[in-house]
Amino acid sequence: MPSSYVEDPAPGHGSSAPRAAFRSDAPALSLNGEWRFLLSPTAEAAPEGIEQDDFDDRHWNSIPVPGHWQLNGHGSPAYTNVRYPFPVDPPHVPSDNPTGDHRLVFDLPDDWTDQPAVLRFDGIDSCGRVWLNGAELGVTKGSRLPAEFDVGPLLRRRGNLLAVRVHQWSAGSYLEDQDMWWLSGIFRDVTLLARPAGGVRDYTIDAGYDHLTARGTLRLHADSGVRLSVPGLAITDLPAGQPAEVADVQPWSAEEPRLYEGEVHTDTERVPVRIGFRTITVEDGQLKVNGRRIVFRGVNRHEFHPDSGRAVPRESAVADIELMKRHNVNAVRTSHYPPDPAFLDLCDEYGLWVIDENDLETHGFSEVGWQGNPSDDLRWADACLDRMRRMVERDKNHPSVVLWSLGNEAGTGRNLAAAAEWTHRRDPSRPLHYEGDSDCSYTDIHSRMYADHDEVDRIGQGIAGPERTREMPFILCEFGHAMGNGPGGLLEYRDLFERHQRCQGGFVWEWLDHGLTRHDETGRAHFAYGGDFGEPLHDGTFVIDGVVHPDRTPSPALTEFAKVFEPVRITAVDGVLRVTSHYDTASTAHLDFSWTLEEEGIEIAYGTLTVPPLAAGATTDLPLPELPEPPATGAESWLTVRAALAADTSWAPAGHVVAWGQSPVAPKPHPAAPATGSALSMTDTELRLGPGVFDRASGQLSALGDLMVEGPRLDLWRAPTDNDRGSADPDEARWRAAGLHRLQHRLVGVELLGDALAVRTRVAPAGHGFALRADYHWSAGPQHLRLRLDVEPEGTWPCTLPRLGLRMTLPGTLGGAEWFGRGPGEAYADSRQAARIGRFSSTVDALQTPYVHPQENGNRIDLRWLRLTSADGAGLRVDGEPAFAFTARRWTSEQLDAAPHTTGPEPGGTIVLNLDLAQNGLGSASCGPGVLPRYRLHPDRASLTLTFTPSGRAGA
Repeated sequence: MPSSYVEDPAPGHGSSAPRAAFRSDAPALSLNGEWRFLLSPTAEAAPEGIEQDDFDDRHWNSIPVPGHWQLNGHGSPAYTNVRYPFPVDPPHVPSDNPTGDHRLVFDLPDDWTDQPAVLRFDGIDSCGRVWLNGAELGVTKGSRLPAEFDVGPLLRRRGNLLAVRVHQWSAGSYLEDQDMWWLSGIFRDVTLLARPAGGVRDYTIDAGYDHLTARGTLRLHADSGVRLSVPGLAITDLPAGQPAEVADVQPWSAEEPRLYEGEVHTDTERVPVRIGFRTITVEDGQLKVNGRRIVFRGVNRHEFHPDSGRAVPRESAVADIELMKRHNVNAVRTSHYPPDPAFLDLCDEYGLWVIDENDLETHGFSEVGWQGNPSDDLRWADACLDRMRRMVERDKNHPSVVLWSLGNEAGTGRNLAAAAEWTHRRDPSRPLHYEGDSDCSYTDIHSRMYADHDEVDRIGQGIAGPERTREMPFILCEFGHAMGNGPGGLLEYRDLFERHQRCQGGFVWEWLDHGLTRHDETGRAHFAYGGDFGEPLHDGTFVIDGVVHPDRTPSPALTEFAKVFEPVRITAVDGVLRVTSHYDTASTAHLDFSWTLEEEGIEIAYGTLTVPPLAAGATTDLPLPELPEPPATGAESWLTVRAALAADTSWAPAGHVVAWGQSPVAPKPHPAAPATGSALSMTDTELRLGPGVFDRASGQLSALGDLMVEGPRLDLWRAPTDNDRGSADPDEARWRAAGLHRLQHRLVGVELLGDALAVRTRVAPAGHGFALRADYHWSAGPQHLRLRLDVEPEGTWPCTLPRLGLRMTLPGTLGGAEWFGRGPGEAYADSRQAARIGRFSSTVDALQTPYVHPQENGNRIDLRWLRLTSADGAGLRVDGEPAFAFTARRWTSEQLDAAPHTTGPEPGGTIVLNLDLAQNGLGSASCGPGVLPRYRLHPDRASLTLTFTPSGRAGA
């Protein structure tokens, strides 16, 4: 057959009808492992006869299956977000079409009997042509969807030859423009499955739940002679087509994923099944499961591993789900294709709501005005419907799947409408989602991407959106773009989901940074992004936008998500403790409550708290626990109440904290200014004030006790975040245009005021008339130095400020940090809910967040005091009047800004310490709304007062 099939819009041929994914007691043989492999630059250059037994592949390489050839030394990955990496000329693809030939010789197990069998491929990207023992089986497209071929008569006991020719590009590639690395190969399981005569060809289990009567209805749809048995429900040999009523059944939900184990069986085959009872409805403008409104606290999840791409090991999928559950994620949208079927098994088991999304996206056609879009081109009608059918049939028995999605960013058109019509008819039990259907003409859920808070509020009020959508459930299928440091503003979204019953949550974009492991010339590992492999067309770091780093280390965004969307809210209100359940279905009976009282971050009392089990959505007020008398020292103290798992679960051990709340008990009064009055002395070159040494001409501090320092002086710059760089009018561009990265400090004067020192400066960028007047007022006691920085803007400022504070340089030996304030992780004005008041410690190096693309990070806020120390305990203490923020790192903001990867900023011999009054918020403008007005840092009159107390000797 010529390679014309590559450019055929049809879905392929030769495969059997789609069916549910299942394993049974029938024999199965995994064909995963090392295969022989040859990559040719074009389809025409690929060798003839690879399907023949006598073909010589000894000069070929080997390659792992599952796997991608680009990640195994053949070709290179490429990343684009929207644009196709080839000309938009459907259905044609480039003549330079890398083609990977795969060959495997395998034997049947000794106990394999002569019987029908199918060969199953769970994923081939993008087009595969398959032969077994010289006979062509067919062609498959639809990379993230299964294809099965009947092979029983072709099998032989020994020396079976399986050959697969995979093309990187095909007509199917036009349907797979899904904002991810373009990676090719056989990347999911390959399995030979015996199909015994009289066995289970396919089955559908309907397991409905009536929340009013607590009764379940069970029905098996299958061929005549197929039966269902569920021992836990006393159901034996229920024939296909016959309903069964079950009293007092326990329903399935994401919070209580009750599964009943059973078997679908015939006389020749038994299929283990796990059944979850639940009913999904759209009523009263709300999406409900088992009669209750649910709220998606979700994430979008691509399948990805930094070493193996979309060939994701099972242990990584388990790690994903356990991390999600531990961080209060309750839902997954399988962006933008069906996941490995094993992932949905895990969602059933652990409990996650799932939007199962079809393997369809044509976003690149937006670059040509949607002309020729396959969604409305009838040549692609069969392919679009085929993909939807294969997903629905494969995944129809998963209780976790509560919505089908037609795909993503594929425009609109007749083929999508036809797929919607088929899906509604095939499975009326699940609503249908597709964000691109903006007026919901053929879908059941109103969905938007990256709507800002004001739009969500108006949608919730029913005053925005097409008329038909105003009485429909609304979700944000993508929001909170988690690219780099951010997103900010999650709390305000949560408040809207709680204020408006039709606003039923959303899915943060996205779960995981898609960084590929790479090494620099010195062997240091880092994670690569678009452009790192020399792609002529790429979208850079836009593939690095997850709440989890590529190695599955949680980023601060995931910690913030866990706090914002915690299922129990604990607050102190009018002298009582208020506990509110935000679970959708579960009670709080599985939680234990405890409290701690801390004085300046040190625990001084602890106890348990008796909280009656709360039904989902319920609230109770409790008396505050009896606490010790406030300390006579007047030290600041805080009460922290935690809700933790009472027993081990599959995803976390007993004691795992699900939610917490804090309340001040004895707030620290506004601190009195430390005693001053130390005499100011001078030489020809120096001024001495307490432990401080200043340059007499410039007024710059050069030493604090035994510590050699530079600064502090006014600092406005931060290494721009990905969100600072986002939007059509990015903050970073405004800041650079204003010259905030190249400020000049002009000394206005040094004034000796008795026992005090005033250094007056004007700070401004070259080429502009606006400025900040920055006056440094120094006073001292014998052991400390006190600074009051007064800042006043001059002229008309054109932009916000990245930060407002001081920068100074300290000896590099001060590598330990301890502070009393918010922590333990980083926090910013609009992303601070996860930071609690306490006493924390860290090394300076561990304060850094290793964002794949380096940028501002590591900020700790609301500090009462900070202590930086060397290994021998010597160092510097900084006290705020009343509070400040800090970052400490071994490089400057400018060096951080210039680094393309985590291997870039080289540690220097000093500590660069920023002591800030404030920073601009984060927002999510990399793809979404920018910083909310209340979190923007505008130039204004401000003061920051700090006291520096050096101790011991830490080097020069």
